[in-house]
This record gives sequence, C-alpha cells and structure tokens, in this order.
Amino acid sequence: MLHQFVKGKVYVIDAENVFYSQRTLGWKISYQKLMAYLKKECGEGVKCFIYSGRDENNTKQLKFLDMLEINGYIVRTKVIKKIKDREGGGYHWKNNLDIELAFEMDDTKDKYDTAGLISGDSDFATPIDRIKKVGKRIIVMSTRGHISKELLERAKLLDLRKIKAEISQK
Repeated sequence: MLHQFVKGKVYVIDAENVFYSQRTLGWKISYQKLMAYLKKECGEGVKCFIYSGRDENNTKQLKFLDMLEINGYIVRTKVIKKIKDREGGGYHWKNNLDIELAFEMDDTKDKYDTAGLISGDSDFATPIDRIKKVGKRIIVMSTRGHISKELLERAKLLDLRKIKAEISQK
C-alpha cells in the first residue's frame, strides 16, 4: 500500500506521538513488523529514525531502545528532564524532541526523495513546507483523531488502521 505513494530513497521519521495513537487504535505496533513492512514497501535502503526521550533509570525503556537499534532503526535520544511543578510542588517529566526531528528532516533532505513522518503533530507543518519546496514527497502515517488539519492539508495520510495486519503485535 505504501509503495504507491513513495518514490526514490525513503527516510521515515518517528515521533513519540505514535504511543498516543496506539491508545486510540486499541492495539500495539510491532516495531519489528513495522521495519519489515517499510523495507517491503520502500526498499531495503529505507532509513528509519526514532526520536525518544531517555530515562537512564528505566531499564525497560533502555531495553526497548536497544531492541529498536538491533532491528535497524536509527535511534536519536535526549535525556528526560525532571521539572519542578510550581503549583503542586511535585515534578513532571519534560521529553520533547520535535525540534531535533524537524532539523533532521531538513538537514538530510538531499539524501531522500520521500519523507515519511509517523506523527500527527501540527508542529511539523513548517518543516513539511520547507522540504516540499525542494520537491520532496511527504507521507504522514498516523490515525484519525491524532493528526492535525495542518498535516492533512500538506501531506498524504496513510492511516495506520489500513496496515494493521502488517504491523500490529499479536
């Protein structure tokens, strides 16, 4: 299905927003199956980047990040910050790599013909505009309810529900 929308060399970039999409979908994505699907549809030369916050004390998360690398993903991480909550006196975690992802999309635009973005975040509208200006194709992989109208206006949507059989965990 994806192959009909891509041309040439393909870079797929994943934001952590996919975790929220999985809640709506009601099923989990198998990253091993996702990589196999992307290789089948886009060719063996596809490059897949994953952006994730990293908690050095979370062994489960660190094992997950290792599994991604073992399966061929290029993992980009940043240590999660613990920020004091002014109102409640507690803490919350800050984990955002959208700007790094946007820079990567722009900085590497000479290396791909099609960019796949697994996100629905409207923050990516400007980077999409920039890479479309130089003739690149954009495909957004997300699901209804987790994709902004700005991205729907700028890119072809591949709803993750349509490829559930190929990428879901059993």
